[in-house]
Amino acid sequence: MNRSNSRRSFIKRGTALMGGAFSAYSLFNQLYAADWEAKNLQYAGISDLEMAENEDYWSMIQQGYTASSSPVMNLNNGGVSPSPLVVQQAVERYNQLSNQAPSYYMWRILDQGREPVREKLALLAGCDPEEVAINRNATEALNTVIYGLDLQKGDEVIGSKQDYPNMMQAWHQRAQREGIVYKQLLFDFPIEDDDTIVAAYREAISPKTKIIHVTHVINWVGQIMPVKKICRMAHEHGIEVIVDGAHSFGLLDFKIPDLEGDYFGTSLHKYLSAPIGTGMLWVKKEKIGKIWPLLCNGDPKSTDIRKFETLGTRSFPLEQGIGEALNFHNGIGAKRKEERIRFLKNYWAEKAVKIPGVRIHTSLKPEYSCAIAGVSLENMTPQRLEQNLLARFKIHTSPISYENIHCVRVSPHVYTRLADLDKLVGALTILAEKHDPRDLEKQGV
Repeated sequence: MNRSNSRRSFIKRGTALMGGAFSAYSLFNQLYAADWEAKNLQYAGISDLEMAENEDYWSMIQQGYTASSSPVMNLNNGGVSPSPLVVQQAVERYNQLSNQAPSYYMWRILDQGREPVREKLALLAGCDPEEVAINRNATEALNTVIYGLDLQKGDEVIGSKQDYPNMMQAWHQRAQREGIVYKQLLFDFPIEDDDTIVAAYREAISPKTKIIHVTHVINWVGQIMPVKKICRMAHEHGIEVIVDGAHSFGLLDFKIPDLEGDYFGTSLHKYLSAPIGTGMLWVKKEKIGKIWPLLCNGDPKSTDIRKFETLGTRSFPLEQGIGEALNFHNGIGAKRKEERIRFLKNYWAEKAVKIPGVRIHTSLKPEYSCAIAGVSLENMTPQRLEQNLLARFKIHTSPISYENIHCVRVSPHVYTRLADLDKLVGALTILAEKHDPRDLEKQGV
């Protein structure tokens, strides 16, 4: 094939891609749909809870991730989850198309694909597409609201010291610059009583409180917070609620409006497994007009959710890759995915908690945790534990020493195999063995 024909063939394939991830030509439909449908028919009538332990089914899902064969076992999916192969391929193809003529394919072609993605995200979120803005991560989404609210000197905001650092820093910056009052609660997780948590927020309220900032799933140890109860309590006092859903969207089976919050932000590159650097902001429709955009817009008081998307030039291929991530997620099913990941967390944690010298810092009850669990050993710091897991066993985790939380965060995903978690438990067993402290020091433990 000559160069001219080759180029025409490439553009023809690219044009087919413009049918989008939600067309019959989607990569997901081409690579997985038939096999997945057959497998779903094979197990029709079996509950999602039962399917959580069906290794035949999940081995099929694992094959969709290149990370399942990585030489380093990734158990830090709470940081950034890898994308399935189909998402990687979509981004690569959209990127190749963009580089044929960037300003044409990006602004005139790919930019038109944002609306179908918005609609499908809204469908998963259970909300109006006119309430969804697509951006780059939870920090950008939530900072848009944090900095976009009209607050006056002396107005109070209630948050937690276990919220995500970038959100806490944003509130601290507003306090320093504008004189708002930022109150922070400190919880001793795990807590297996909703009323205890709700009461802590209620007791912090004063006549000057305007906002409660709550994290749906605490990123440090995976505690699931009673968001709906907090929102209802706050609204009874005339207070708005910002919900940080970075670690819940694409993991837990819920609809954003059902939480009854006013604002919600998330990263799509965590448990939805969308391309790295994709996020979403949800703003209750009647509140869009009063939030100033984080970046400049010609009509900052517009009621159009798209005013939050004036980011300038950004990666259109990444945005379009979200579509294939949604296909992959929906092909599994939200509830089935949640149950599987919770099963994986309990699989290793229930074994690890029986090892002498091991402590689990997360509730194992389904209503209080899902993917993330914290673990620590009596004989070493979280940093040493993380270093040993990586250096000696090629297991990647996240060490945490922050406020009253000192542990290593472990967070599996649907591509994680039981054999991987057995390896983790075995590593913890070895590392928890009692040694002379001087020997440990020599070993760098």
